[in-house]
Amino acid sequence: MPGHEPWDAARAAGIIAEHAQLEGATLPILHALQERFGYVDQGAVALIADALNLSKAEVHGCITFYHDFRAEPAGRRVVKLCRAEACQAVGADALHAEILGRYGVGWHGTTADGAVTIEPVFCLGLCACGPAALVDGAPVARLDAEGLAAALTEEAA
Repeated sequence: MPGHEPWDAARAAGIIAEHAQLEGATLPILHALQERFGYVDQGAVALIADALNLSKAEVHGCITFYHDFRAEPAGRRVVKLCRAEACQAVGADALHAEILGRYGVGWHGTTADGAVTIEPVFCLGLCACGPAALVDGAPVARLDAEGLAAALTEEAA
């Protein structure tokens, strides 16, 4: 996956040590691990718990509570579709069903070839130009299925 290193427990331990002294260190550590590896590996749970004197359940609970943390690597491209009320009002639910069907995945799913991961997000602040999405972090307004396919093709070219 471009931009992300393969999981490495020693490197993760270093990242955890860099952040362990921060107040409320769990979230900064999780963000740093996901930024480095693209996800928070299950092996990180025990490392974080030991470093912060937390239970593994507390760390796991934090990871699973926040939907932005991934437990496995995402696809090469990440699409976040806005599911907030303003986007729903302009047909996002039907559009999302079409997109999920077209790519053959459910929410948080990755295509079989690992090309695209589709995730829900609740309000991107593009309420006046919905349906909205983020494609690899870049906002896309007035989204339709063809526009998404074009955005994925353009970015890949």
